[in-house]
Amino acid sequence: MTEPVDQNIPPWDQDEAVEAEAPVRDENTDDMFGEPAPAAVVAAPAPLKGGDSVPGAAYQVLARKYRPRTFEDLIGQEAMVRTLTNAFASGRIAHAFMLTGVRGVGKTTTARLLARALNFDDGSSTAGPSVDLTKEGRHCRAIIDGRHMDVLELDAASRTGVDDMRDLLDSVRYGPVEARYKVYVIDEVHMLSKGAFNALLKTLEEPPPHAKFIFATTEIRKVPVTILSRCQRFDLRRVEPDVLSQHLDRICKAEGALVDADGLALIARSAEGSVRDGLSLLDQAIVQADRGQVVGAEIVRDMLGLADRAQTIALFEETLRGDTAAALKTYRTLYGFGADPVVVMLDLLEHCHGASVAKALGPDALSLPKDQAARLAAIGAQVSAGTLARVWQMLLKAHEETLRAPDPMAAGEMALIRLCYASSLPGPEEALKALRSGDPVGGSGPSNGGASGGGGGTARMMAAPAQPQAYGQLDAKPATAAPTLQSFEDVVALISSRREVGLKLDVERFMRPIAFRQGAITFEPAPGAPNNLAQRLSQRLKEWTGQPWLVAAEGGGGAESLLEREKREVSEERSQVEADPFVKLVMTTFPGAEIVEIRSLAAPEVTAPVEEPDED
Repeated sequence: MTEPVDQNIPPWDQDEAVEAEAPVRDENTDDMFGEPAPAAVVAAPAPLKGGDSVPGAAYQVLARKYRPRTFEDLIGQEAMVRTLTNAFASGRIAHAFMLTGVRGVGKTTTARLLARALNFDDGSSTAGPSVDLTKEGRHCRAIIDGRHMDVLELDAASRTGVDDMRDLLDSVRYGPVEARYKVYVIDEVHMLSKGAFNALLKTLEEPPPHAKFIFATTEIRKVPVTILSRCQRFDLRRVEPDVLSQHLDRICKAEGALVDADGLALIARSAEGSVRDGLSLLDQAIVQADRGQVVGAEIVRDMLGLADRAQTIALFEETLRGDTAAALKTYRTLYGFGADPVVVMLDLLEHCHGASVAKALGPDALSLPKDQAARLAAIGAQVSAGTLARVWQMLLKAHEETLRAPDPMAAGEMALIRLCYASSLPGPEEALKALRSGDPVGGSGPSNGGASGGGGGTARMMAAPAQPQAYGQLDAKPATAAPTLQSFEDVVALISSRREVGLKLDVERFMRPIAFRQGAITFEPAPGAPNNLAQRLSQRLKEWTGQPWLVAAEGGGGAESLLEREKREVSEERSQVEADPFVKLVMTTFPGAEIVEIRSLAAPEVTAPVEEPDED
């Protein structure tokens, strides 16, 4: 595309007119991106200070003003820059590139830098493709302005059909007009239709030597594998919060803006790895205060609608202590200041993750202020890893409920109450130890004095974890004498105590005892008995008692098996109950009633009356 020309200006003066109307660039931007200042500026105003702009000129947002102009300006993408640098230095340049990543990490910017690098020409006879763009080449300015005829930047969202792709491919066979390569930059390539992708396949696999393709997308999974296999793929990473915070600080200094470090950290975390989102939020934060005043973290937090991180950490601590009243009070205070319940749950998830990471790696592994990192590390030191994992799962469910609930505030309160009650419950490992030691299983009493009905208790979660047992000592028991078996029922009881469920069921169902003495058992096998039942029982008894046992099967003469005897006794008891006159009366009075279960209740203890002593 060419610039519009005023018809009232003679042709020999049009170039001078276009040059005179060129916008004046900010010298701070030129210094940042390593560009030389313009050779001559018509009617240039006085030098600007800080972030001053030209009077009367349209304001340019920071995301456009500080767009990277060289590969060195790309922050957080060192791996991609290193790969491209080595590829250009060795001459192993691919014919198609696929750039993917979340929004605002530099996909389109990288595509334009690649187009400049492929067509870089500094005027020397040995000029070739180069990633060193600190010096502006012959085609760089036209590519930056989007008016170079050999670099076509297309939007796949508006050109999705086969006809659009056919028109594009028809022009591929023609060579470039003035540059080295004809570069096709297709943004949001995943928006192309299936037919358009199929039409592109053959050309993309064997393009002419003068054509290069650069694709950018945020939805890499929607791109067919046949397209991906023909491209050199680069996954642009999210920018880490500390790296983005430093970048925002440099831009603030260039703009003459005053935003404190905590405010920049909040913006960097809210950007979620997107540089463009971070610059847009910084643009908004700068105007939150009068010129010359510092924009503090409180102002940024109010602008973003975030909850105070110190307050959410306190809420996390109160929840783990099981202090329901304090947790609900803190939560309602945050909600009153405008905190979103969904954001509060996200903060609690982040605190749970931070406490777990600090428990494993220490507080230095957290990209948080020292005081907040120390508080999370203290929580991680007091709470077991299993408890933090359970809290994480409960918070995930709470986040989903808060998103779906018609009243997010009420959903958040119910989630906090559930977490506070769960704080007094023992974990599976603690419950198992309590069962083995005979202690009662369950949480401690309420921590709120019973007034608030809040559960929880005296901080089972916040209590220091018990020292872990060494491996192999969990089931260690003191040496005891070998058991003495006096009857067949003792054998069954021994099998049950050893938790041999399968053997116990087989013995009760299929063994009809004939004779029993110490070291020998004779039985009649019931129909369907396993062939190796006698061998299995003999081996286990020898292992448990330390002496050999002879277990033999006979053809007949056995008594009832334990299961048969149990069924007979239940049947006799049922018949006896059904014959009871009172039961008969009940069954007659309520037609259709049936006896489901028969229970034997223990007789109540009768205490003898205490004689009071005579007053004399």
